[in-house]
Amino acid sequence: MVNGKWLNGKWMALSPLLVFLTFYLVFSLLAHDFYSVPITVAFMVASAYSIFLLRGMSLDERIKVYSKGAAHSQLLMMIWIFILAGAFAHSAKQMGAIQATVDLCLLIVPPHLLLAGLFLAACFISFSVGTSVGTIVALVPIATGIAESIGDYQLSIINGPLSTPMVVAIVVGGAYFGDNLSFISDTTIVATQTQGCRLSDKFRMNARIVVPAALLVLMVYAAMGQGIYVERELPILDWVLVLPYLIVLVTALMGINVMMVLVMGILSTGAIGILRGSYRFYEWLTAMGEGILSMGELIIVTLMAAGMVGVIRQLGGIDFILQGLTRRIRGRRGAELSIAALVVFTNFCTANNTIAILTVGNLAKEISERFGIDPRRSASILDTFSCFAQGIIPYGAQMLMASSLALINPIEIIPYLYYPFVMGIFMLMSILLRKQGSDEVMK
Repeated sequence: MVNGKWLNGKWMALSPLLVFLTFYLVFSLLAHDFYSVPITVAFMVASAYSIFLLRGMSLDERIKVYSKGAAHSQLLMMIWIFILAGAFAHSAKQMGAIQATVDLCLLIVPPHLLLAGLFLAACFISFSVGTSVGTIVALVPIATGIAESIGDYQLSIINGPLSTPMVVAIVVGGAYFGDNLSFISDTTIVATQTQGCRLSDKFRMNARIVVPAALLVLMVYAAMGQGIYVERELPILDWVLVLPYLIVLVTALMGINVMMVLVMGILSTGAIGILRGSYRFYEWLTAMGEGILSMGELIIVTLMAAGMVGVIRQLGGIDFILQGLTRRIRGRRGAELSIAALVVFTNFCTANNTIAILTVGNLAKEISERFGIDPRRSASILDTFSCFAQGIIPYGAQMLMASSLALINPIEIIPYLYYPFVMGIFMLMSILLRKQGSDEVMK
């Protein structure tokens, strides 16, 4: 058994994390592109280094330690969910469910509430499909068209014209609502699985904080849009295509197991898509296969991150971090702030909120158990602050996608990202203003 005493202090046990961050950041900065270095390669290098640190063992024994960390039952359950989520999301997209959902939102929104409606549409779609990037891809082209149509309209509330960056920011902000709350969002799944709580319980606790934030932002957009009248052609809606998302929403809200929810969603896309002629049977199978393959990188990174953390734990690094972080923590408020700081810092380094939660999830679990934080609460903190961090960095996938679709610089979008900032403030206030030592008991 390796106890880590041979290391030059416990800091060496944490060096795999430093290797990962250094490799990823240095080469990304040299290339002036945070997506030039595949995250899988950075984790592979750090994983190989972590295996090297396990002195006094044969190579087979070292690999077994690494593999044991990657073979945790909760981790494997997370991977099965990723596979089902990928199959559902892509098969739903191929049958036209995303476009139908977009059309539904546009159909029911009056022109003078166009900005608020665009934000509401982004919130609903991202909550339904569980992906901020998918929402951005679906709505940003519509948002840019709106900006071009009403760009001369002066918004008195901000003393300036409605601009493309502002309208794109409305979509990006709304996309993070679903990224944070959706039952099939990878951040939600990772946060709940690492903290050991149910999706529905985390949703109820988290919603009490972020839904008021979304309503506040929605009212701001409603005030901004008063007086806007735009000539637009109403879409012809195929209501049946919206059913798969409604099935997923309703069954998830009922508290049904997420895997069963996704299976029902997948079966509904097949039945509806084939009956409506959206695709044939083998095309449905192909769509599911492509969706599963699209989750490949996330699954690989999940396994490597867990294996690396398993080695760090074996070397005593996790205990060392806990001692360092908790030495000056006084009560649950300090523990919650430390969890928030951990995930925000990691997200800034990795530019991926799912990877950030994966990296610090086990550590957050240790802190929450030591200070008696409800798992639903710690999962909510992880998810919300990771989405906040992801929402304000210009080199995240969501911002890069939105800026490329709108042909603008991602830096231009940041000043108008009201929702991520308000969401972060509301979550921070829920920590600072919360009674010390109190944890809600939810019925």
